[in-house]
Amino acid sequence: MAKFAHDKVVPYQESELEKKQQVAEMFNSIAFRYDFLNRFLSVGIDVRWRKKAIAQLAALKPAHVLDVATGTGDVAIMTWQQLKPEKITGIDISAGMLELGRKKIEKLGLSQQIILQQGDSEIIHFPDNHFDAVTVAFGVRNFQHLEQGLSEMLRVLKPGGRLVVLEFSKPTNFLFKGLYNFYMNVVTPAFGRLFSKNREAYSYLNESVKAFSEGQAFLAIMQHTGFSNIYLKRLTMGICTIYVGEKSGK
Repeated sequence: MAKFAHDKVVPYQESELEKKQQVAEMFNSIAFRYDFLNRFLSVGIDVRWRKKAIAQLAALKPAHVLDVATGTGDVAIMTWQQLKPEKITGIDISAGMLELGRKKIEKLGLSQQIILQQGDSEIIHFPDNHFDAVTVAFGVRNFQHLEQGLSEMLRVLKPGGRLVVLEFSKPTNFLFKGLYNFYMNVVTPAFGRLFSKNREAYSYLNESVKAFSEGQAFLAIMQHTGFSNIYLKRLTMGICTIYVGEKSGK
């Protein structure tokens, strides 16, 4: 049963599939254009956002990192480039995204350092206290059950380990908000339809961002789930936010 507003937002309103199955189907259908549209629609700013999120792990110096909702592996690759951990594991429910991610990783010669595998964020098939850090970029909005996904990421973190979430949010500046709303309501779905042939995917992006429990509300959910030392950093006038939390103990 849906607990948060964004839990009820799905890509295909007429589909009888549950949310996670719809999300997998959606990303399979747009995988071939996903990286291009990310760079194009964000004017490349998304790369800087990811780098800033990964930088939240620098002091931790993690040896083994889990990247949840890894998609085509952007964050996994950037994490290796920035932090050089011993191993990075990426999981995603979309086979199409993972296929492209593996090709990128192989081309970079990182197949030994970065392993991608199909997996569900709400049932992570790794033991307790396994990873030094967990990352998830633009993925928690797509969780069918947000608290279950957060609980699983907390479970597989080692005590003292850190979760870094990067997610879209809504700007607070009145003038910028109007421009942002036009871009998200009109421009993004139009270009998504033109280049990916899937208008629903980029309409879903906007609807899920609007419904998502952002800012202090999301920090409260993290705290309720069991994370400590939580904080957030807003980026680019608030259209994207980094959330950080730790697993207590050593």
